[in-house]
Order: sequence, then structure tokens, then C-alpha cells
Amino acid sequence: MRGVAFPGDRAIDFITVPDPTPGQGEVVIEIKASGMCGSDLHYYRRPRDAAKAPVIAGHEPCGVVVAVGPGVANPHARVGARVMVHHYHGCTGCSHCRSGWPQMCRTVPVTVYGSDDHGAHAPYRKIPADTLVPLDERLSFAAGAAISCGTGTAWGAFERMALSGRDTLAVFGQGPVGLSATLLAKAQGARVIALDIDDDRLARAKDFGADVVINSRDGHVPDAIREVTEGQGASMILETSGAAQAGHDALRSLAPWGTLGLVGIGSELKFSLGEMLRTQMRIIPSWTMSIQSQRACADFVVERGIALDALFTDRWHIDQAELAYQSFDRQSGGKGVFLF
Repeated sequence: MRGVAFPGDRAIDFITVPDPTPGQGEVVIEIKASGMCGSDLHYYRRPRDAAKAPVIAGHEPCGVVVAVGPGVANPHARVGARVMVHHYHGCTGCSHCRSGWPQMCRTVPVTVYGSDDHGAHAPYRKIPADTLVPLDERLSFAAGAAISCGTGTAWGAFERMALSGRDTLAVFGQGPVGLSATLLAKAQGARVIALDIDDDRLARAKDFGADVVINSRDGHVPDAIREVTEGQGASMILETSGAAQAGHDALRSLAPWGTLGLVGIGSELKFSLGEMLRTQMRIIPSWTMSIQSQRACADFVVERGIALDALFTDRWHIDQAELAYQSFDRQSGGKGVFLF
């Protein structure tokens, strides 16, 4: 079969690998949707490395089980089952793996699908059965792909931050993760301030329920947030952009006792402890979500009737991968997905 790889320097390669066959404890899923994630751009943009063996990209898989190998105990691993995938794999036996956090495994090097091993930008994917998460019939395959990383990342951060309906939440960045955060936070009753440098993304955030939108390109972001919070600042902030300036603005926009969640990758965040000490703030880095949280996010989306498919502004065929990533690289639209 043929799949999409990132050789670097903003190029796309199609590589051919054998059709997968499940081994012990494995299944094969037919991919129905494979999401495009902001972290893909780090691999897409990096310098080309001819020594690095190419792998099929895509770590937001969603599809249908079509083959089951021997020794599979997961009740969701049956032929015909609609499934999402938790895109990490560890030793399976340590406390982290057994509690649903294989990305935290310290026993073996963690496998991240789409970067360490083949991902989902291809018609089929072979995976360990214990990475499967059931997909409710009321959710589209595209929605399942979003929950498998971007939307699930926002959900996982909110779990760690203990977001509630009493909070005023500022979401820095309104890309796929930030827009997901806006949707989920509004459904939980929070007041949401959405920030971005792109007016189109801010307009989408407003459509998704944001109470206030701020174009951070105008500068003076902490002042703008305090202006709409009676001088207090936001009780919670989620930084999704990975931009250094956004991180520094977020630190200075928190209310006393506030919580800053960090999920954006790509920048260094420096601050003076002396300047921040008396704020009593909490800073919480958050790395995606657990397997249990992925299912809880999907359940919440169904129960609250959240229109998660509205995240998608671009639906592509895999043969359009080069055009798809050129468009995504501009970072001005919503979320993209490959549909099979």
C-alpha cells in the first residue's frame, strides 16, 4: 500500500510498504479518517535528513477493524468495530501503561505512531489492540480522528487544570486545538476569551461560542484581557500556539491564583520567579490525554451534542497530500482531514 511521508523541507513523499498483517495481540484497521495535526508541521518543516528512514505520517487515526491477530483480549477489537486509536505504545506492563498513559512509559522507548512507526496517512494501519478506543455510532470518523489528538489534547489539559463553569478561560491560539478548547470550554459553562493573530480563525472562534475575541497581533494582550475581566485577568489560560510571545503574554494575563496550561510545542518559555512568585499561579504542561480521557472526551461530545465536525474546513483525498500540507502550512484555516 502507499502512504504519505514527510522527508523534510516542506516536501511530501509517497512511500510504498507491504499491506499489514496482524501479529500476536495486533489488529489491522481500515483507515476512514486521518487528521492533520499542528505538530505535523514540525516534521513537515524540518530540514531534510537523507539518513532517516521514512515512515508513514499521521497520528490521528480513525477507522474500522478488518483483521484481528491471535491473543487479542480487547473487547473492542472485533471485525467491523468502529474505533479510534490512542497513538502511543509503551511496555504495556508498567504503572503508566496500565493506567492508560503509555506515553509516560519509562521502561521502553515510547512508540509514537506517525513519527517513530507508520501512521494513518494510508489505507490501512496495523496496531496493538490495546490502543483501540471505541467510536460511538453518533460520531463521524472525522470527529473520531480529531478526538484522537487535537480535541483530546484540549480535553486532557482541562482535566489537569480542573476547568469549571466558574472560570474565565483565555485560549491563546485558535488552530485545531484552540478551537476544540473553545468548543469544549463553552460546553462546560466557562466564559471564553479567544486569541489569535488571524481574523478568520477569530471569526470561527466567535461562531463556536467565544464570549470575547482578541487579535493578539495588536499587542498589549495582558491589558486587553484585564480590560474584559474587570482588571483581574483570566482565572485560567490555555496556550496552544507554541509561540514564545504567546507564552509570555499568557503568564502576564493570569489572575491571582490562576492556572496556565501549556500544550503548544515549539518555543522556550522563560520568566522571572521574583516577578511571578506573588501571583500564586500554577503552571501545568499537558501532553495529550490518557486512553480513558480519550473515551471520556468522546462521550462528552456525544452527550452534549457538540458539533465537532464544524472544526473541519478542509477535507482531502490522500492523493492531494502535497496541496493539503501547503494549505495547512499557512495556518489560517480550521482543521484538515484525509478521508478514505
